[in-house]
Amino acid sequence: MIKVKSARKLTASGIISCLLVPCVRLKTNYLPKTNKYFLLICLSFFLSGCLGVKHLKNDEKLLYRQSIRAPKGINTDDLDNLYAQKPNRKLFGTPIAPLVGIYYWGKKGYNQEKYVRKKEKIEKKFESKIARTQSQKKINNLRFRKQKKLDKNDSYIENGNLRMQWGEPVAVFDSTVLKTTEDRFKDYLFSKGYFNNHVTTRTLSIGKLTNVTYRIEPGPPFIIDTILYKISDTAVFKLVHQSANGSFVKKGLPYDQENFSKERERIDLLLKDHGYYDFSRQYIEFDVDTSSEGHHKVVAMLIIKDPSNRNNHKQFMIDSINFVADAGVSSPGKERNQRSYRHINFQQFENQYNRKVLSQRVFIAPGNTYSRSNTFATQRQLANLDAFKFVNINYDTSDGHFVANIFTSPLNRYEWTNEFGVNVTQGYPGPFYNVNFKKRNIFRGLENFDLNGRIGFEGVAAATSDQNVYRSTEAGANASITFPQFLWPLKESTRIWLGKYNPKTRVSLGYTFTDRPEYRRAATSFTNTYTWQNKRTTLFSFTLTNLSIINSDIKTDEFQQILNEQQDLGNFSLVNSFKPSFVNSMIFSITWNPNDYGQQGKTSVFIRAQAESGGTIFNFIDTKPVDDQGLQTFKYLRGNVDLRQITPLTKVTSLAFRLNGGVAYSYASSPSLPYEKFFF
Repeated sequence: MIKVKSARKLTASGIISCLLVPCVRLKTNYLPKTNKYFLLICLSFFLSGCLGVKHLKNDEKLLYRQSIRAPKGINTDDLDNLYAQKPNRKLFGTPIAPLVGIYYWGKKGYNQEKYVRKKEKIEKKFESKIARTQSQKKINNLRFRKQKKLDKNDSYIENGNLRMQWGEPVAVFDSTVLKTTEDRFKDYLFSKGYFNNHVTTRTLSIGKLTNVTYRIEPGPPFIIDTILYKISDTAVFKLVHQSANGSFVKKGLPYDQENFSKERERIDLLLKDHGYYDFSRQYIEFDVDTSSEGHHKVVAMLIIKDPSNRNNHKQFMIDSINFVADAGVSSPGKERNQRSYRHINFQQFENQYNRKVLSQRVFIAPGNTYSRSNTFATQRQLANLDAFKFVNINYDTSDGHFVANIFTSPLNRYEWTNEFGVNVTQGYPGPFYNVNFKKRNIFRGLENFDLNGRIGFEGVAAATSDQNVYRSTEAGANASITFPQFLWPLKESTRIWLGKYNPKTRVSLGYTFTDRPEYRRAATSFTNTYTWQNKRTTLFSFTLTNLSIINSDIKTDEFQQILNEQQDLGNFSLVNSFKPSFVNSMIFSITWNPNDYGQQGKTSVFIRAQAESGGTIFNFIDTKPVDDQGLQTFKYLRGNVDLRQITPLTKVTSLAFRLNGGVAYSYASSPSLPYEKFFF
């Protein structure tokens, strides 16, 4: 038996009922109708405390749930975003709304007048400080701090204190907004071609709880039957007609207002890619008629109007290009040097950037028609050089000429970053320190030099003891130079063509050291990697040279005995991984990210595939020089695939999965892989 002291006060038993209700599936089909309603009334009574019903007035009801009943083919997820009123958010789908409690907990101690008085104090305090300050830099700083504090205080005045902003007030059912939601649903269905739709609403109130159900009757969709064109400019008509295969508005498709918006965007980009610099989407209209083609048919007319001052649209051709490489840099009394390369007028105070490399990332040229896509590609590829704070491109149409102006502002040539932290892995926590140094444009050809160092300590249990914990030390350093082109004997025309693929060559030299209770291990490596991109969605990487020399020193007889025992059991891989080794391989990988993996509210996929061939060079040359140094060699093939996907289920819930697998095959006389190439 559950005892309740008052109608608005829930006992511990009531709270338990709230927690249990979601876990119990009640079968009421066999109950009489009166018993069903009695059971629902009891449940609503038990749930009232969890949902914040006690905060309602006598004549108010709580909007508990809303649902949509629609035939198959209607996207109810889009309709969910159109509710004029929404119920309170619940905890993991249970009938518990903790944010309501947080809101009213904050409201108990909220005093709006206190924040109003505090605002006056902030203004007086900072105005006094500003009046006493002579430095304009300090005045600007004080004004910034003042505005930041005022904005924070104003949010408390308008939206309540922090707890009120974290929470939400109880959702009081408002019957007047039902019509607003119905109208929104009707407008949405109309935009999808359901011109004869109907939306009805049904409410069910039990106790203080109200459920709302919207029933959708879309009616038959209207289909595009005929497409007409009204374009007086013959050059524009020809472009639009030739690109009709890529149109979003086609005969036989259901009418969808979103497709007409996409088609307007497509035509706008199409024309701007063919020289129509001052073209605007405002010139594009669609006239839709549902009366002339019979039942549920649509005639769509595409209209492209002429400019008000001309009877045709003008194509713009680039006359000249100015490239200011150090915009924002001032040098009093000194003028920028001007030099031309590939018909680009470069301007900079000092000749610090290689004009040949910069020109490879410029895809607009004098004599060519304006192209928005080429303009954006130029801006993107110049930004990929990691040399500039910003890259702006604008066009000057004054004096009857069409001039392209490229402005870039250089990043700091030197950059330091430091990182301290605690590493927590399978062992005991230990501190680490990372330091990174970068020097940009090291050889004045937009090359970047990076130097990275790391040292870390960690507590680990020794492999030969069950009782002692020892310190493990890991340290490493890596130096690399990234070139903004392929280091390969290529023609200049080929390098210019490759510029749009963001080609880079990275040469690196590294050293890592590990000191554990059982062994010491040191590895020196050298890599030479080429990378390039395709349409920003696919990244290719080819490591032509990947060399490592690895030395290991067994520190204890006990650990050596463990290795010998493993060898006796047939586990040669573990034993060989602690022998001095020479590892060389070639690696090719593809990373595919077509829709910005991880972006909220959108299904996204990420795929990385990698293939590696180790010891390939030893298939063509003798290993004797390496063997004479006492180094072990390896021959192997190794493949790896990493697949990830995120699928939104609701606005706050997503389904994510990852599949990461690989396979390796050793074909050397000693069937083993280098330790660093194992799968874990």
